[in-house]
Amino acid sequence: MGLLEDTIQQIRPADSHAENAAARHWDAIAHPLHSLGKLEDVIVRIAGIQETPDVCLDRKCLVVMCADNGVVAEGVTQTGQEVTAQVAENFLTDKATAAILCREAGADIFPIDIGMARDTKVRRCKTLYGTKDMATEPAMTRQEAVQAVETGIRIAQEKAAAGYRIIATGEMGIGNTTTSSAMASVLLDQPVERMTGRGAGLSTAGLQRKIWVIHQSIEKNRPDPANPLDVLAKVGGLDIAGMTGLYLGGAACRVPVVIDGFISAVAALTAVRICPAAAAFLIPSHVSDEPATPLILDALGLSPFLTCNMRLGEGTGAVMLFPLLDMTLRVYKSMSTFEEDDIEAYKPLT
Repeated sequence: MGLLEDTIQQIRPADSHAENAAARHWDAIAHPLHSLGKLEDVIVRIAGIQETPDVCLDRKCLVVMCADNGVVAEGVTQTGQEVTAQVAENFLTDKATAAILCREAGADIFPIDIGMARDTKVRRCKTLYGTKDMATEPAMTRQEAVQAVETGIRIAQEKAAAGYRIIATGEMGIGNTTTSSAMASVLLDQPVERMTGRGAGLSTAGLQRKIWVIHQSIEKNRPDPANPLDVLAKVGGLDIAGMTGLYLGGAACRVPVVIDGFISAVAALTAVRICPAAAAFLIPSHVSDEPATPLILDALGLSPFLTCNMRLGEGTGAVMLFPLLDMTLRVYKSMSTFEEDDIEAYKPLT
């Protein structure tokens, strides 16, 4: 049995007893019932994931999957592949946005070279030196896609073993809104036009070119919407594959994994299509300004916490959720109860 199959078999449902205990604790705290809304709900969800109402998020990290996409050759971006490597190395020196945010949020950052076109100082876990041009041939083979997914699983296992209690997903790869739009269109059976945005600031003409290239890629490769690994291999990217593995590996290790924006949401959808039980371990962060993101989150049954019209990627939105979680957890653990304050508790109204 391969690592992917073994990981899928290890994913168990959330612990309903821990969830119920966490919900009861929220109701006992001296505040109007459910007055922190989704913030209360997410702590309850994490209790179910961690199998204890004593939720702990003391160690947090961001894993950034860095990879290049051959479809850049079709003129779907403003910049070339060299930018992927430049930004990836900036993660190591606190010069990239995500690295700065991690420092402020008290999270560690781990950029991973899962498929950049050239070697850098970033940790190398490379499947390929970039994918092929999906407009002319499959982006990668099924075996290469599985290899990249399994790399993500191993990274999740490694971070869980090191004591990280929550993992944020991020990516860096010029051209990856093109691959993500293609995958989203196929997996959700939606028109390419509806699922494709301007990415890093394309003009109207550039957007039309991008849409045409995605149409060509889907028609050329004919990915099977019922087979997420086939879709991933034919019109996806190595960064998406790596994040897919992070979600599956986190679920198997009972570590919540935070979705960032559009591209990591596509990876989350892929993970859930591979293993529906993984959905219970996903935490949304924000709704990206890319048009397909709300549709993907709806398909996953998730409601985002932040609406800031962001579309930067890198894991920036996911890391911005960390301080909210920390503040909410402080209330959950520190606030007095109705009984301690000798106050009559609120009662649910029908």
